[in-house]
Amino acid sequence: MNDVRRCPALLVSAPASGQGKTSVTAALARWHTRQGRRVRVFKTGPDFLDPMVLERAAGTPAYQLDLWMCGEADVRARLFDAAGACDLILVEGVMGLFDGSPSSADLAQQLNLPVMTVIDGSAMAQTFGALACGLATYREGLSMYGVAANRIGSDYHAQLLKESLPSSLHWLGALPRDEALALPERHLGLIAAGELADIDVRLDALADAWSKHAATALPPPVAIAASASDPVPLLLKGQRIAVARDAAFCFLYPANVDLLSEAGAELRFFSPLAGDALPDCDAVWLPGGYPELHLANLSARHDLHAALRAHRDAGKPILAECGGLLFALESLADRHGHEASMAGLFSGRAVLQSRLVALGLQSVDMPEGTLRGHTFHYARAWIDAKPLALASNPNQGPCQEAVYRERRLTASFVHFYFPSNPLAALRLFLP
Repeated sequence: MNDVRRCPALLVSAPASGQGKTSVTAALARWHTRQGRRVRVFKTGPDFLDPMVLERAAGTPAYQLDLWMCGEADVRARLFDAAGACDLILVEGVMGLFDGSPSSADLAQQLNLPVMTVIDGSAMAQTFGALACGLATYREGLSMYGVAANRIGSDYHAQLLKESLPSSLHWLGALPRDEALALPERHLGLIAAGELADIDVRLDALADAWSKHAATALPPPVAIAASASDPVPLLLKGQRIAVARDAAFCFLYPANVDLLSEAGAELRFFSPLAGDALPDCDAVWLPGGYPELHLANLSARHDLHAALRAHRDAGKPILAECGGLLFALESLADRHGHEASMAGLFSGRAVLQSRLVALGLQSVDMPEGTLRGHTFHYARAWIDAKPLALASNPNQGPCQEAVYRERRLTASFVHFYFPSNPLAALRLFLP
C-alpha cells in the first residue's frame, strides 16, 4: 500500500470571522462538484453547523480537523483517506487565520496545506492587496496560495481587487454583495442545512456567482502521508444504541457515529419531534441541538419521558450532551421566558440567555477515561446534583463544564469527540 497520496487541497481562511469563509467554501465545493470532480470538505475546529452546509454542497460527509480535539494522528488519517477518494480537498478554517490555539495557520503549517484567504472587499480597493500581503508574510513557513474576494460591488470592483495582488498570490475568485446569497443564521450560528427547504437552490446560486470570477486551475497537489491508527475494538458488538436525530438533536460529529458503528453497535435513529417512540435498545444517545426551539413538542412527549426514565432506572446507559442535557432536566425556558417541562432525568432546570454563556475546548477525566471536546451554548442550568467531574480548558479559558452522572446516565454541556479516546467513549455506552 502506498503510504503517501497526492491531492490538490486548500485551507480556506480569512482575516476574521464574518468574512464569508463558509459561503466561499460552499461555492467552491458545489462549483467543482457540478464539473464532475469529487470533492471532500472538512471544517477546522469543533463546529457542527458549517459542516452541514459544506456536506450538502459537496455531497460527501464533512469531518472535523482539530490538532488538539481530534489529535494530529486522527487529522492526518482523515486527510489521507480523503486524498485517495477525491479530486480536491477543501478545509474551511475557523475565526481569523492566526486566531486561537491551535489556529487555522497552525493546522495549515503542520499539514503543509496551501492557504486561500477570503477577504471582505466591500469597503476597499487597493488596500485589498496590502491586507493579503500582510497575511501571507506574517508568519514564516506559511504557504499562502491565493486570495478570494467576498461582497464585491461590480465586475470593475473585482478587477481593482485582483490587480492589487502581487504576482506571488493567485486570484482565485469572488462572490458579489447580494443578500440573496447570504446563508441565514440564528443564535448558535448558521441555520442547519436540513432546515432550509431551498438549501440546494442557495448553493447552486453561490456556485453560479462564483463561476463568473473563478480561477479554473486546481491548486497544486499536496503530499499527504498515511497515519497509523489502532483498529476500533468491537466493544459494542450486539449493542443497540438509540440515537435522537432531528432538528432538536442535530449536533452529531460524523466521526462519532462512525466510531460507534465500527465498534459493532447497531444504531437506531429516532425523532422525538416526529413522535417516534424510544426504540428497543441497550443504550441511548441524546446529542446537542436546539431543544429550546421546540419546547411545546418536546414537553408533550410524556411517553418518551417515561421511557427514558425507565431506561435510566434499569441501569442502562444514556449519554446526554448539551441540548440533550437540557432535555434531560425537569424544565427548560427559552430566552423569552416561556418554560416547559422536559424529561426529568435529572433534578434541575435551565434558561436560555440573551448572551453566550460558554465557549471553548474541553477535556474531561472520567472513570471511563479522558475525553476531549468543546462547549458552546447560551443556556444557564441549575442542576441539583454533585458533578462527577469538571472539565479543563487547554487555553486556560474560563469555561469548565461539569459532567453529571445518575446510575449509567452521563450528562454534560460538553460535546465529546469520541475518537479523541475511543475506549473511553465506547465505555460510556456499556452497562
